Amino acid sequence: MSGTMLTASFPPGKLSFMAWFAFVPLLIALENEHPSTAFRLGFITGLVHYLTLVYWIIVVLKTYGGLNIIVSITILILLCLYLSLYPALFSALAVYLKDSRFQALITAGIWVSLEYMRGLLLTGFPWCLLGYSQFSHLYLIQIADIAGVYGISFLILLTNVLIYMVFFKGVPGAGKRYLGLETLLLVAFLSVSLLYGHYRLSKKDKITEFRDSIRVAVVQGNIDQSLKWDHLYQKETLNIYRRLTETTCGFKPHLIIWPETALPFFFQHGGEFAEEVYSISCESGARIIFGSPAYQAIEDSVIYYNRIYWLSGKNRSTGFYDKVHLVPFGEYVPLKRLLPFVHRLVPAAGDFSPGSETAPLEIPGLTAGPLICYEAIFPGLSRVQVKKGSALLVNLTNDAWFGVTSAPYQHLSMALFRAVENRRPLVRAANTGFSAFIDAKGRITARGDLFEEEVLMGEINAGNTSLTFYCKYGDIFVYVILILCLIKFFHELYYHRLKT
Repeated sequence: MSGTMLTASFPPGKLSFMAWFAFVPLLIALENEHPSTAFRLGFITGLVHYLTLVYWIIVVLKTYGGLNIIVSITILILLCLYLSLYPALFSALAVYLKDSRFQALITAGIWVSLEYMRGLLLTGFPWCLLGYSQFSHLYLIQIADIAGVYGISFLILLTNVLIYMVFFKGVPGAGKRYLGLETLLLVAFLSVSLLYGHYRLSKKDKITEFRDSIRVAVVQGNIDQSLKWDHLYQKETLNIYRRLTETTCGFKPHLIIWPETALPFFFQHGGEFAEEVYSISCESGARIIFGSPAYQAIEDSVIYYNRIYWLSGKNRSTGFYDKVHLVPFGEYVPLKRLLPFVHRLVPAAGDFSPGSETAPLEIPGLTAGPLICYEAIFPGLSRVQVKKGSALLVNLTNDAWFGVTSAPYQHLSMALFRAVENRRPLVRAANTGFSAFIDAKGRITARGDLFEEEVLMGEINAGNTSLTFYCKYGDIFVYVILILCLIKFFHELYYHRLKT
């Protein structure tokens, strides 16, 4: 029940409220169990949750990666077995520390600490952290500019534990005092978060001059993934982007954004196709940001990059950014020298090397922070871009890999938090959707559809130069929680040793 309700709380469904009590069945099952049994029960919960949450990996691997169904299912199961270790460990630790005076706070802290670790270990996979389930609740998520998505995760877990303790667990007389105090703290935390959200949402945005107001157009080409890398389809792909870009003429955009790998050829080669891109930029009068693979010859080898460029056809100026956080086994093989027998799981994705620096695109009149595809789910990358002066975040992605699954909905919901955390508008250009405009308060002001040709046009405020608490100090909220949980764990370990 817990695993199923957790999955149901994430998009594309509209059952986000389930997250606030999804853990209750698990917590009931853990009562009076030994930590080893709790580990097993938590593992089952995680396995049900992740198998139903990231099932779309089969589509990525089979339909677009060219692997057979047995191998695809095996890879999905292996990934879910790994991810299930986190709720398993959470359950074991929750039972081990169940006699703590502030049990609810500590239990919520354990979950958040493990979520944070999941985003770091083995290059990280912070897909659909608990707080992301509330992406549509604007008043609640404004607190992310202080505590990040982990702050919302903490509130959800604390609510779950207190529901369990108040309604399903008998609390002895001495413990009722702490339970009452924790309940008051939850009410205070939620009240402060909602009041803060009201304050943030009620503040007026000022769009005055060109320096602060920028007209942006996003082109969603909807190029079929099976045709995308066919060299015979390159000209047709470019024609699609030209035709859609020409529809923005009356809007007179300052900036036009095409998706990740929009151009399935090496733009750096120059030649006929590159000249046509310059021509499109010149005719539109706008600067264009687009994705195109790149390479660099080093001695006897060639390394490849997942790159995005900006260019101005008028004066032929350009700049670029290479993706720094690649998808393991999709865009590269970790520890390739130690694992020469391991091939890329998705051969069509390429064999890329990471870029050398997380740096914004220094476009004349605008500093834009690029996030290529998967990078949008890592809060630290956005923070670096904004701290280096980005007034706008641009997320170029190719979600065609996901097919018609829940993944594009989930990917968009996570990218939205980067705008709130840093108080910067985020513009998203996706090959097959969802392309979107997201303002600095996390409101989706425009969104395209899946698997449709789309042109989105909007005016965005790129005048904010201040840094949020979260942007300045990062995950200090999680660090404090992690340290307190470690202190409590070792204290209990020492206490049990004295008893034995």
